[in-house]
Amino acid sequence: MSSSTRRSVAIFDLGGVLLEWNPRHLYRKVFAGDEKAMEHFLATVCTVEWNEAQDAGRRFAEATEALMPLHADKRALIEAWSARFDEMVPSAIDGTVAILSEIRDRGVPIYAISNWSSETFPPMRQRFEFLTWFRDIVISGDERVIKPDPRIFSALLARNAIAPESAVFIDDDPRNAAAASALGIHGIHFRGPDELRRDLAAVGIP
Repeated sequence: MSSSTRRSVAIFDLGGVLLEWNPRHLYRKVFAGDEKAMEHFLATVCTVEWNEAQDAGRRFAEATEALMPLHADKRALIEAWSARFDEMVPSAIDGTVAILSEIRDRGVPIYAISNWSSETFPPMRQRFEFLTWFRDIVISGDERVIKPDPRIFSALLARNAIAPESAVFIDDDPRNAAAASALGIHGIHFRGPDELRRDLAAVGIP
């Protein structure tokens, strides 16, 4: 491996890489196991696009009111998203946390960039001790811009004086990994802890 391929800084996404996040963990309970009704709700009411607006900085109170003209009868279901958000994150992804611990112990600087609401992320910091290991975490809700927008990557790089060519970025969404690569960061599409070990070793982070 040539020295030009070596990377010395690791930047992690959180949801889907280090934390198991899915609204279905909550709404299966809310809908008492009625998968069809749950999927219809997630496809037509609390949609991916609706949630991304909170990741980009919209407050949940505003987000709820935005749905009232068409879905006033579902207010309690909508409000459950923020009120019971913790139930959407049942656990950490232990295999990836183990990798994070190992590379941290070897002195690799670790950072995080995540699409996450500024309202629902603070309780995660208190719940998961490993989130204190990062030198910096850039949360989209604070920056008011979401991945794959290059500005969120640039915010972390500028704030911490990181040269793009020194870093890897790990994300479960290939679009975000590609966006990082476009800036000179080595983007890694996360598919699982075992594959991640191999991908990191290939760029000099064993």
